[in-house]
Amino acid sequence: MAGRFAPRPTRTTVRGGHVGVPVGAPRGAASSGGRVRTWVPEGPLDLGLVLGPLRRGPGDPTFRAMPDGSVWRASRTPGGVGTLRIALRGAAVRAEAWGPGAEWLLERVPALLGALDDPSAFVPRHRVVALARHRRPGLRLTRTGLVMESLIPSVLEQKVTTDEAYRAWRLLVRQYGEPAPGPVPGRMCVMPDARTWALIPSWEWHRAGVDDKRASTIVRCVRVAARLEEAVFMGAADAQARLEAVVGVGPWTSAEVVQRSHGAADAVTVGDLHLPGIVGFALAGDRDADDAVMLSLLEPYAGQRHRAARLILLSGRVPARRAPRMPRGDIGRL
Repeated sequence: MAGRFAPRPTRTTVRGGHVGVPVGAPRGAASSGGRVRTWVPEGPLDLGLVLGPLRRGPGDPTFRAMPDGSVWRASRTPGGVGTLRIALRGAAVRAEAWGPGAEWLLERVPALLGALDDPSAFVPRHRVVALARHRRPGLRLTRTGLVMESLIPSVLEQKVTTDEAYRAWRLLVRQYGEPAPGPVPGRMCVMPDARTWALIPSWEWHRAGVDDKRASTIVRCVRVAARLEEAVFMGAADAQARLEAVVGVGPWTSAEVVQRSHGAADAVTVGDLHLPGIVGFALAGDRDADDAVMLSLLEPYAGQRHRAARLILLSGRVPARRAPRMPRGDIGRL
């Protein structure tokens, strides 16, 4: 199962002073022509930790982390497509946006960067968790306010390796998405709209390595996309229930979505191949823990179980690998 639970180098703080310039754009273009908003967060903020979960692999066409510390995102919003660039300038966040969805994106910058999150509500109950929290004070839980942009890639990640899922997302978005507006770095794209997802031919799903079960689940989701997007106005538990009403969307997928769309601090992922063993090993030395054991160990963090799991993953305390990596399949070659 393609859970993104192994620690990855997503930190975007610049090391050495090199400033990246978007490929194909004139020097300075990243700061011209867009709408701008400045916002000062309360407390420390680490863009890599906050926005890292939105990145679907190093080649994600909708996400770029630049050497100058800025982060670019291309999104399909209720106001239309838009590109958002976020950078820390001292204690302030400078956000710049382009496209019809620019105003929508800028309005929600604080929520995206964790302004609606309350880290003070979290009380560490284990030394490993307390140390991870101390070392990562800039961790906040993002809230995108968008369901489909997290739901579709999460469905692609069901029961396959992470590399397979990232490859499918990359190929399909590049082929069927549209160019991101603004002076974007490299080839950034906005994911396809619901109708386009529904009209992707079966052989193109196959070429991207997506089996019929996952492709059918995505088609069922996009047919009721408007109803699923309404879930952002619900509580996390009710939103998960609405998502799981679609055949093929289970607790693993719904939790992965609301962690991003709602900033759900308690939406712990169950049904994952690796997470129970990581949590069990970190908190109790039990690398063979299952979902029931994991939930029992996380019970002291009720209301904050997802945050506790993220801190455990950031601690780096993971069991040594005992078996070869799961072989990568490619049904597109069949």
